[in-house]
Amino acid sequence: MGSNQNKVKYPYIPEGRIVLYVGEDNTYMQEAKQYVHKHSLDSTMPTGSAIVMNGVVIGLGANGSDYHKTHECERVKQKVPTGQGYELCEGCHPKNHSEPKAIKNAQESGHNTKGADLYLWGHWWCCESCWNVMISAGIRNVYLLENSEILFNKANADNIVGHQF
Repeated sequence: MGSNQNKVKYPYIPEGRIVLYVGEDNTYMQEAKQYVHKHSLDSTMPTGSAIVMNGVVIGLGANGSDYHKTHECERVKQKVPTGQGYELCEGCHPKNHSEPKAIKNAQESGHNTKGADLYLWGHWWCCESCWNVMISAGIRNVYLLENSEILFNKANADNIVGHQF
């Protein structure tokens, strides 16, 4: 496990926070990946989160809504850059991101998330809204997949966006 903090230029990261990285064989990353494969409603950027406390997965969440199936994405229509304007589109709204969904799942199951870790599969950074929710919930560490800045970055020529599974 390590940190790519110095080499990755995230679109957003709160002051004093870092992102840690794990390999694809990590148990919790695998759990997030399996969950997103079954539950994400976003066919382009399926993203899943696993909340882990004391070695036990206490919450799971997958991104998406069915809004984009019947409506155009307002962010795409307005050419809004990645990481911005989520509130402009019901389908992109932060409430539909995997991180807050996993936290909600853990809390509704009676778990306290203070001091828990979040494993995020399917993206290479967390937006400001998700960071705010994670910080409020007491999430200690955020783990991404090694090389996620390549694999899940639409701007990288070697990405796997659209064919993650």
